[in-house]
Amino acid sequence: MRTLIPGILFALTALTGVTAQALEFKAEEHYVELASPIPVATPGKIEVVELFWYGCPHCYQFESTLNPWADKLPADVSLRRIPAMFGGVWNVHGQVFLTLEAMGVEPKVHAAIFEAIHQKGYKLAKPEDMADFLVTQGVDRATFLSTYDSFAVKGNVEKAKKLVKAYQISGVPALVVNGKYRFDIGSAGGNQQVLELADFLIAKERPAR
Repeated sequence: MRTLIPGILFALTALTGVTAQALEFKAEEHYVELASPIPVATPGKIEVVELFWYGCPHCYQFESTLNPWADKLPADVSLRRIPAMFGGVWNVHGQVFLTLEAMGVEPKVHAAIFEAIHQKGYKLAKPEDMADFLVTQGVDRATFLSTYDSFAVKGNVEKAKKLVKAYQISGVPALVVNGKYRFDIGSAGGNQQVLELADFLIAKERPAR
């Protein structure tokens, strides 16, 4: 784990206006610049993508750090969650997320799914098991299962798989800023540092808009 430089240094430099700590972030050491930028979902906004898996304990732990940061994002920045799908239960959980997103209920049950898996020991490895759990969260079972198997959701699954491949990630959680810069908790130095790095790269992208 990379050690954060001592103290919280907020002294602004005259030329760049970034924090002294942000000056420590370096390409190829803390983040990777993708050779081919990936188009963002919402043109005109700086997009931050979080790649995750419901079964990942690190993703679950990261939620408590990510969510307060996401709640305070400026109007020109958007957060987009994309499930990583590397086969097996990863694909089931990814399709579940995209199903709930298509149904418009994902924000209401996202945290509950994480809690069920990591705090209550639920496996939720099959769509039917997930449907049974989601009923307890107010989601209609039949609607969930029909949406899960819908053509539209399966199309979104394929799109998500292509994005994950294009981002060239090998683990989660990972973040990508504006389709250009990929990094993770390990490369940044910790949960809080990964968001400081995200802020640094957002500021880097803002003048180019």
